[in-house]
Amino acid sequence: MADKKILLHICCGPCAIYPLQRLRELGFTVTGFFYNHNIHPFKEYQRRLETAQQFAIDENLDLMVGGGYELEEFLRNVAINYRERCEYCYASRLEKTVEYAERNSFEQFTTTLLVSPYQKHDLLVVKAQQAAKAVGPIFFYEDFRSGWKESVTICRERGYYRQPYCGCIYSEKERYCPK
Repeated sequence: MADKKILLHICCGPCAIYPLQRLRELGFTVTGFFYNHNIHPFKEYQRRLETAQQFAIDENLDLMVGGGYELEEFLRNVAINYRERCEYCYASRLEKTVEYAERNSFEQFTTTLLVSPYQKHDLLVVKAQQAAKAVGPIFFYEDFRSGWKESVTICRERGYYRQPYCGCIYSEKERYCPK
């Protein structure tokens, strides 16, 4: 059987647990790609990156980090219409993933965002399909949400940091600010 390589966009270590397991079960050789310019504040970004890096070590997963902490770009693109921020957030992270996939000869890509029951799943799939059409690598779709609870359990057993909100300043406000 030919080696099936796939690039897995990783939003955080905990969300990668089930998708990585599933992709390996399907015979993929997986490389992780961490690009999340939406995360605020910087210490939260660092903590999620460190957890993803520890997860990669624990799972013998190659993990690439795309870009740096590009918060200003994210805010510039969502501040005027923050209620639609998820559309830009998904599109920009997946476009960066596809660019990396194309430059590094990955024929397919997917994202750990598909594991979360809190994401806008249908919008996420549309944005991934659009990113794939724009550049070339194929979007591998599987609804990973069935493994979310298992991922949470494993995350707790391993002592991984689990973030309390999606990542951006607006989701942080929605989580903590009384209405």
